[in-house]
Amino acid sequence: MKAQNPLDKQSITSEHLADEDLLRPLVVGRTTTSVEPPAISGGVVVGELIGITDDGRTPLVVFPGQRGSAAIHARSVLDLHGAHVGGQVVLAFEGADPGKPIIMGLIRDSLNSDQQRPRHVEVERDGERTIVSAKTQLVLRCGKASITLTHAGKILLDGTYVSSRSTGVNRVRGGSIHLN
Repeated sequence: MKAQNPLDKQSITSEHLADEDLLRPLVVGRTTTSVEPPAISGGVVVGELIGITDDGRTPLVVFPGQRGSAAIHARSVLDLHGAHVGGQVVLAFEGADPGKPIIMGLIRDSLNSDQQRPRHVEVERDGERTIVSAKTQLVLRCGKASITLTHAGKILLDGTYVSSRSTGVNRVRGGSIHLN
């Protein structure tokens, strides 16, 4: 007499039903319920890093085949900063879900080498002060007023009206001072 396999469809009883349902995907293969196939399957996708939000914690990406045209919040396995914005990134997707991109790396090519890419302003914050750095020149502009800082050490104030006020000492020092 042949021993019956508890997973054999002819031998399933109510006591084996729960075990059979749990083990069926392992023994028989995929379940027969219809599941919508994922939009992204296998491989990786090359997308673009279009910004970083949440104080530098959340990268924003776009990629071919995404749903909608809005940027998607992503996670990353590497540290990203302003110089990477606009560059191509390698994306994988958690559970093949196109709504859950993970940045796996950056694409480096000869057209976007560090020497040819425009330099970005770097901002550092520690809660007490903010440092804004640029390589050759930093300009703050509002309407007709501007403050320009150059790498040579010049500070240029330009505006239709410049006022200097102080509740304490207001000093003007220099190698020479020219008024009018």
